[in-house]
Order: sequence, then C-alpha cells, then structure tokens
Amino acid sequence: MIKLFSGTSNNNLSTKVAKYLNTELAGAEVTRFDNSEIRVRIEEDVTHDTCVIIQSTSNPTNDNLMELLLMADALRREEARRVIAMVPYFGYARQDIQHRPGECVSANVLIKFIEAIGIHKLYTYDLHDEATEGVFSIPFKNLSALPLLATEIRSYLKNEMNIDANPDNVAILSPDQGGIERAREFGNELFGHEKFNLAVTEKRRDLDHAHESSALSLYGDVKEKVVVVVDDVATSGRTLIHSAEFAQDQGATAAIAAIVHRDFADDTAQKLQDSKLVQFFTTNSIELKPKHSFAKMREVSIAGDIGAILKELQKSY
Repeated sequence: MIKLFSGTSNNNLSTKVAKYLNTELAGAEVTRFDNSEIRVRIEEDVTHDTCVIIQSTSNPTNDNLMELLLMADALRREEARRVIAMVPYFGYARQDIQHRPGECVSANVLIKFIEAIGIHKLYTYDLHDEATEGVFSIPFKNLSALPLLATEIRSYLKNEMNIDANPDNVAILSPDQGGIERAREFGNELFGHEKFNLAVTEKRRDLDHAHESSALSLYGDVKEKVVVVVDDVATSGRTLIHSAEFAQDQGATAAIAAIVHRDFADDTAQKLQDSKLVQFFTTNSIELKPKHSFAKMREVSIAGDIGAILKELQKSY
C-alpha cells in the first residue's frame, strides 16, 4: 500500500496529486518553533507501507530540505517499508561543481544527507545538470516537464498567435551553452522531429556575486521568427530577459519563455512583466507566492504527470 504525504513547500500540488489518485493526503504534523527549528510527527500507522513525500526544496531552501529529511526519518522510525521522495524542484542542484577554489559542492552534500536518512528512491524534474544523477547511489529518476510545456506552447502559438509550430516560424534558444541539450529536447517535443537548428546566447556569470550574469551575444538564425527561450530555472531573470532582447535585436518577431522552475527573487516577477517577453510559461513545481504572480505568466500543472507515475508505482508495491 502507498501512502501519500505532503511537506509544506507545495501543498497545493500535493492536494492535486492526491485528487488525481482519488485518495487523501496522509496525516503529518509540521511544527515550526520560534528559534526556527522544525519538528515533524507522523499521525497515522505506516507500518510496512510504502510512503511517498512530495516536497520541493525551494525557497526557503534550507527549511524545506530539513522538513523533507525529518519527515523521512519520522516515517522510518514508524517502520515504513520504503520512503520515496518526490522532489519536483531539487534545491542546490546548481551548486554541482567547484566554480572557485575553496568552494563546497553543495549538491553532493545534499545527496549524502538524503541517502543517509534512508530515503529509498528519489524523483525530481529537470535537474540542472543530468551528470548529478551519477552521484546518487539510491534509485533516482530525473523526470521532465518539457513535453508539458511544449504542448502548451504549441497550442498558444496556434490559437493565439496563428502560427504553426515548425522551424520556419519558430526558433529555439538556449540562454547558455550548458542548456543546449535541454533546448534540443524541448525542440524535439515542440516540432515532433530533430530537423531544426538551435540558437544560443553566450553568457558570462559573475562568480563573485550571487545571481549575477550577463548575456554577451546571440548565435543562430532568429530573424522573422518567434523565439522560445528554454531553461530549467529562472531566479533573477536577467539572462532570460537579455536573451529575449538579443533575439528581437536580431529580427525575432516575439519572444516566449519556457522555464520549468520559477525560483524567483523578490523583484523578478515585475522585471519579467516589464520585459520584451510576450508570455512566460512555467510549471507549479514551486508553489506560486502572490508576489511572484504577473500577467504574462502561464502555469502548467505537473500534478497529473506525478499522479500517473505514482499510479504505476502502486502496481509495483
């Protein structure tokens, strides 16, 4: 039997997944003390059950991460047979290498925590670098929301812009060299084939300042095309905005964003609303805070996708 638990980072998503599965979220109490400590208590019998925790380790990253670990520990102490983590957004994934001497590799540290606490298997969506998968010694599945975003954007192009989604009309743009394969995967989903060219923005990151990067130039044919800028996550939005500006400077008719995770800074929503982007497509992997909402945003739900995966998982357990 599978029991579904929700952390507090994205209860709306967890509720939608439970509705898809025609079940209720299992009972758990999360207490936050005035000194910032967290306590988790499981409120029902989970003996010999397979338990799934849905919890994004998004901002506040450390609180949500600790909550995930404490909930996993509580389930193991109550003799759950397996604890499976569904982590739609995997915080610290961008800290996966040493950029400068003396830095920690935070993603590796986080993986050690997860494995040490006894989590049996972990799912996430669109990990920043697929190479991080190789660090895990437990079963790990990197899912993708790009097909969902491609379907939504194809419909938007056809119904609201009167444009067929083909390489003659649409260009796929990666905002940096590291995202080329991700952008190519998205293009395959949008066009239904691999016969298209990518455009790429050259980006320089300021390693001495958090979230500081700048686009330097754009390579590829975007003239008289709608450009779709594809990335896994947006925080400050600077690179995304600069990429859209470069594309239109080189003759693009419009720019759309396809971003899986909206891990926004406080002022990002307003900057994106004021930018040259005509639409910003994203998912609900991170719960939407009111201050992060803006008119150009369109949210695509991954709840059905997660529900379908867990439904298949039930057959195995």
